[in-house]
Amino acid sequence: MGFGDLKTPAGLNVLNEFLADKSYIEGYVPSQADVAVFDALSGVPSADLCHALRWYNHIKSYHKEKGSLPGVKKPLSQYGPAGVEDTTGAAPAAADEDDDDDIDLFGSDEEEDEETKKIKEERLAAYNAKKLQIACVVEDDKVGTDQLEELITAFEDYVQSMDVAAFNKI
Repeated sequence: MGFGDLKTPAGLNVLNEFLADKSYIEGYVPSQADVAVFDALSGVPSADLCHALRWYNHIKSYHKEKGSLPGVKKPLSQYGPAGVEDTTGAAPAAADEDDDDDIDLFGSDEEEDEETKKIKEERLAAYNAKKLQIACVVEDDKVGTDQLEELITAFEDYVQSMDVAAFNKI
């Protein structure tokens, strides 16, 4: 069993033919078998390999759920049509490590350098310096909180908004 070397056109052709009448490598739902074969590919199959390209795009949509897909990941040689020997040099575990090097499209904060941290801290300090908190005790029978809010927000040039942080009635 196997697909041959999935990094070569011959191996991709075997995969394409195998997927001509199948949606997944094994069974009727995406599984660890699909993840193992997906990780063994060197990239997106070309458009002339329509079945492999369809399968690739479908499995790629499960990128975040790869680890939770059912099944047990077996060696790549355990999947594919009978009579074809697997000659792919990379093991699935090594392919997982390569996936960690992909471009982070969402700007992860995991790898901040010193300059970025310094700029972030300066901006937070400047933001906190602009904050103004006023504490007061309001006797509800004489002045309502709504009246007080209207008087404070009347200074439109200086006050953007107002929040009541704590409320005690006397």
